[in-house]
Amino acid sequence: MALGPRLDLRQTQSLVMTPQLQQAIKLLALSNLEIETFIGEALEANPLLEAGEVQREDGERIEPAGEEPGADAAMDGASDGESALDIDPSALDRDRDTGDGEWGAAHTSAPSDDLPGIDERGSGGPTLAEHLEEQVGAAAGDAREAFVARHLIGLLDEAGYLAADLREVAGELGIPLAEAERALAVVQSLDPTGVGARTLGECLALQAQEADRYDPCMARLIDNLDLVARGEFARLKRMCDVDDEDFAEMLAELRGYDPKPGFRFGGAVESAVVPDILVTRAKDGGWDIALNEDTLPRLVVNRAYYLELRQGCPGKAAQSWLGEKLADANWLIRALDQRQKTILKTAAEIVKKQEGFFRRGVSELRPLTLREVAESIEMHESTVSRVTSNKYLHCDRGTFELKYFFTSGVGSADGEGASSQAVKARIKALIDAEDAKKILSDDTLVDLLKAEGFDIARRTVAKYREAMGIGSSVQRRRQKKLAAGG
Repeated sequence: MALGPRLDLRQTQSLVMTPQLQQAIKLLALSNLEIETFIGEALEANPLLEAGEVQREDGERIEPAGEEPGADAAMDGASDGESALDIDPSALDRDRDTGDGEWGAAHTSAPSDDLPGIDERGSGGPTLAEHLEEQVGAAAGDAREAFVARHLIGLLDEAGYLAADLREVAGELGIPLAEAERALAVVQSLDPTGVGARTLGECLALQAQEADRYDPCMARLIDNLDLVARGEFARLKRMCDVDDEDFAEMLAELRGYDPKPGFRFGGAVESAVVPDILVTRAKDGGWDIALNEDTLPRLVVNRAYYLELRQGCPGKAAQSWLGEKLADANWLIRALDQRQKTILKTAAEIVKKQEGFFRRGVSELRPLTLREVAESIEMHESTVSRVTSNKYLHCDRGTFELKYFFTSGVGSADGEGASSQAVKARIKALIDAEDAKKILSDDTLVDLLKAEGFDIARRTVAKYREAMGIGSSVQRRRQKKLAAGG
């Protein structure tokens, strides 16, 4: 068969990610504060853009349950009578990443009835060095010992470990090694327990001594952390000369210690969380949802300046440049308007599906996935994922990351399922209310939860309990006994 050149005409369809579409997708994932920075850069790059006055716009509205929902009152269009966004909103859904469609319980603080507030997450507290130096004066025997102890505190790393060689430190200070060791003992006696350690084993040993658990068996266990890491438990039980129950208790105790106590302290001032969405109760019992205007500047086109420049443009190149700037400015205004509408629409659906939480607290938080919200608002999961990234919602119960409302679920007697956050809150409430003389085991917790309609396995109870930092029944019994004795 002879080969020869020829021309063919074919027609195909393909999705092209234009720079504008890529920019629209990027804008959707940015928080209001990031949008503020982006707008500042746009104002510098485009002379036709200027920051207009922030005007009050209508947000989404959720009617009280049991009533017919009102008309959709999303944000009106762009200012100055701009036409509707000329980008198909569904185009923002098109992405190679389709999202996972489901999110686990987000660890965003929430000042609800059961959870700590978002402002309780160590904001700009004292550094580790400052915290330790405040205690040195009372712990040291004299001023000289306090001076050496403060010098050692200055050598600690951020985890609280002393990486420097103590003999070299003594040589630099011109003091006997024994004096440096006494000063180190002072540092190791400070809070948090475990600081000043030179190895992981020493750090854990200090915490075991503080808990009055540093017996010969625990000492041998700590001396053989490499075997613990390799999981050679049978060998460790023989070395420690304990049975299965005692070894399990020792291992649980060891795992409850903090290997890096210095990380409890920071020193860097953390920026406050600024909410992007504000949810307030309406007078008729529904919900008013709006964007936080304090962090959302409004862009407008300076038409007077545009007309002035157009009259002064001498050639086609200048006219073309000016036309491009005008098109870019109009497109950015419309893209920001579409972003606002999408965020409000998503937030309104979240509030609608999690209304029990907003009215009664975390115990009413229900399982929710990205797919459920995406189907309700007729958008793609990837769009909902972008909308809920890096954005916070403020309501009467506090400030929450939007992804907080997407939680996994467990079975319940009514068949609807219960949020993992609701189950955690109930576990915490049961443990907080337990009698010191009758500590609740995980099996007992399972029975109590099943009686309340939560179909949950024992290992799940243990996992949730450990995730909340709550010890086992053995640990809680010991702690409450010590507390009662003290």
